[in-house]
Amino acid sequence: MKIVLVIDQFDDANNGTTISARRFARALKAHGNEVRVIATGKPADYKYAVRQMRFFPIVEHLITSQGMRLAIPNRHVFEKAAAWADVVHFLMPSPLAVMGLKHVEKLGIPHTAAFHCQPENITFSLHMGNSRRVNDFVYEKFRDTFFNRFTHIHCPSHMIAGQLEAHGYTAQLHVISNGISPEYIYGRQPKEPWMEGKFNILMVGRYAGEKRQDVLIDAAAKCRRAGEIQVILAGKGPLEKKYRHLAENLPNPIVMQFFEPSRLLEILHMADLYVHTSDAEIEAMSCMEAFACGLVPVIADSPRSATPQFALDGRSLFPAGDSSALAEKIDWWMEHPEERREMGLRYGEHARQYALERSIAQMEEMFRLAIQEQRDR
Repeated sequence: MKIVLVIDQFDDANNGTTISARRFARALKAHGNEVRVIATGKPADYKYAVRQMRFFPIVEHLITSQGMRLAIPNRHVFEKAAAWADVVHFLMPSPLAVMGLKHVEKLGIPHTAAFHCQPENITFSLHMGNSRRVNDFVYEKFRDTFFNRFTHIHCPSHMIAGQLEAHGYTAQLHVISNGISPEYIYGRQPKEPWMEGKFNILMVGRYAGEKRQDVLIDAAAKCRRAGEIQVILAGKGPLEKKYRHLAENLPNPIVMQFFEPSRLLEILHMADLYVHTSDAEIEAMSCMEAFACGLVPVIADSPRSATPQFALDGRSLFPAGDSSALAEKIDWWMEHPEERREMGLRYGEHARQYALERSIAQMEEMFRLAIQEQRDR
């Protein structure tokens, strides 16, 4: 198949949607498909390049601090891409995608969408993430302006598929994991000097309101053996300054840094525990990659997060937002290293059902259904 992916930012792997898009593009090519993208950045043989939107400095900072860029819609680019494609797959309901969808519809090109942008990803940045009314409004806006014009939508989890059904989305919903890449496999490695002698707790994710890294920082300070704990927050984002200030009370200096994938993989094989505190999450690839490497996860049990589905028992769950309960879980895993080793093996085995290879086969089937429907019309 000839597949075009529409995503505002593709070049820099600094947000979950882009990382998933790049992973899918590579895997789809490995399956014998041809893949091109419509995105910002420099032109390339695989890319139809469009210009980046510019905003006032405050707005620009808000967008880029989330690891995102927005593209200026370009009708000619979509006409050129549509002439080549068998199917066009839209990954974000951005202005680029909304305009592009109109041209793809007009030209009769098969098209599908993915639901990667949870309303909370937007509303928490505006300090309204816990307002059900505001989040419902965003779901409805996405639905009426974009998603209900598709017949097939990729949902990375049953949780988000349930949200779309509850909010009146009419497309066939395909629950397909974003998939764990094959390099994330079970393995434990000796610690590097900066990790030695410490119980290293890792969390990966943007420093953003819905991710709630503040809960982990607070919990680590409450642990009985807090002096042995080193918290590692892998990522970047608008709340970095706030989290560094909160972490000043920790006995050991916090590690806050964005790591390239190859370096992060090394850290995953050396850390002792993975904690995922997010209140809202469509799937959480970072958590999946962690337990695939053998790290036991401790996950916030939030109704707006799909991540609790990965917990193998109650020892890997804590009430969302409750730092005291999280501290108790951390204490237990610190004090039971043999159980942690055994569960790490089980989690590594558990990860196999989310293999990227399986997800790609399911995505290809969704594309084929969309293509066949268009032919039948």
